[in-house]
Amino acid sequence: MKIQAFILLFVLISCQKPKPVIQTKDTASVNKTETINKQENISKIDTISIAEIGEKSTDNYILAYLLDEKMDKDSIVTRKYKLDFYQNKIKTVSSKITINLFQKGSEWSAHYGLGNENDNSSPFIQIDFGYPACDYTQNHYLYHLKNNDLQLVYEWYTMSGSSGSWVEFENSKENPETIYCKTVAFETDDNDENMGTVTHSDSTVFRLIGNKWKSQLLSAKDKNYFEKKMSFDEFQKQ
Repeated sequence: MKIQAFILLFVLISCQKPKPVIQTKDTASVNKTETINKQENISKIDTISIAEIGEKSTDNYILAYLLDEKMDKDSIVTRKYKLDFYQNKIKTVSSKITINLFQKGSEWSAHYGLGNENDNSSPFIQIDFGYPACDYTQNHYLYHLKNNDLQLVYEWYTMSGSSGSWVEFENSKENPETIYCKTVAFETDDNDENMGTVTHSDSTVFRLIGNKWKSQLLSAKDKNYFEKKMSFDEFQKQ
């Protein structure tokens, strides 16, 4: 049974029935690693341990520095962070990200590998940020870190209620030069929570060209290219 199915089972039991929302942001074609100004005003620091198989690492981690926080007229909070990556307790590289729709009480997590697969030997690091409850936006960032060269390859957002959605990655090699991903969603039926519709959208390929990842959308953006109605039990067995 897939890890995502366990997550979806939890939200199906614990949440009401809002519709899932997922947005993706193509960042592979732009180098997101920025030079950090040492004069920046840093007021808050979070430590993000990079999870390894079986336990969290004490040697490999990320320090997230809060650089800026703004609230608009609708009370929507936006935060900017600087991320310092440490390997064997030594700072190697830095990057900046912006968190939209920030919610107080949100939590960080990080692990090696693509998607929900935890692979300590992988050069990919996925960082997740969000409030740990239904109906809140979750932010996801996929980085590639190798030989002190850092790139933000992909960035996406998810929101889950009684239904769920996520991004699935596929590759066939330990150090792939081509990676595929797609958005998968399961939306429960309004009249029968044991039934639902599975959809696939935003099929994307990433290719390593030189030392940078480039992305190409293979399907129409935000449009389903696969749709099938099935029971939740049938969905779990896939």
